[in-house]
Amino acid sequence: MSKLLEGKVALITGAGRGIGREHALMMAEHGASVVVNDLGGDIHGEGGDATPAQEVVAEIEAMGGKAVVNGGNVAKFDEAKAMIDQAIDSFGDVNIVVNNAGILRDRMLFSMSEEDWDAIMAVHLKGTFGPAHHAAVHWRAKAKAGEEVYGRIINTASPSGIYGNVGQTNYGAAKAGIAAFSIIAAQELVKYGVTVNCLAPTAVSRLTLPLMGGEENLTEEMKEAMSPRWISVVTTWLASPEAANVTGRVFDVRGPQLGIAEGWHLGPTATQPDDPSELGPVMAELMKAARLNANMNGTDHEGPGFPSQSI
Repeated sequence: MSKLLEGKVALITGAGRGIGREHALMMAEHGASVVVNDLGGDIHGEGGDATPAQEVVAEIEAMGGKAVVNGGNVAKFDEAKAMIDQAIDSFGDVNIVVNNAGILRDRMLFSMSEEDWDAIMAVHLKGTFGPAHHAAVHWRAKAKAGEEVYGRIINTASPSGIYGNVGQTNYGAAKAGIAAFSIIAAQELVKYGVTVNCLAPTAVSRLTLPLMGGEENLTEEMKEAMSPRWISVVTTWLASPEAANVTGRVFDVRGPQLGIAEGWHLGPTATQPDDPSELGPVMAELMKAARLNANMNGTDHEGPGFPSQSI
């Protein structure tokens, strides 16, 4: 097996369990030195425990790789900077930032508290901005000093964010924001040779198990087909030199199925009358010509029960 990341340094947030753990193990397997960040909280973002991150570091070291533990909170700006600093202090540089840390606070809009909203925005949106910002500052400074820059940012959105899912207005909004953040950051950092991409993964993890009906309702074949390790295949490749010309993309990953989510495109258009009372017929024609929003599979809604207005 050729090692795609030999000599590279990666910071992976939320790397103590699930998808993040698989990212850390696979990148280490491909030669990267890894900062394993994990606050160790529960799925709602409460509490803390360094054990999961320590166990991942131990696994990496057992395979002959290099890794260190970071227990910082991605939602705290200074702690995000400390993650980048730790990578540089421990391994001499930082080349790869995988923003993976996440929590859930699922509620219907009418039941959602301000705390539910703020916690999701802090961990997902600010928790993506912080490490990405501090890494970008480091890479820009290197470029201005005439030094060679190797930079990869890989963020984590969700089908809930790019397609929508009932009960997740907070989570979906944050994940949609991460997708947009990734596209714009890619435009801003391309001149420094830095790529920015985004994943919209579906996998079995402690966050998704409740949504999948619980572990007891999943067969071993289903667990293997939706293993988090599949997400790490494309993540590791995007972090590699082979992906130098791939940036600003959102990848829908479901087990071995890999696709590109093509984002918003302008559909049918019309000229508005200046009187809103005359807009009805124009809007009816627009709605008739427009595609429905995608379902959670990223495909067109099929069958009865979906109104023409789209949801």
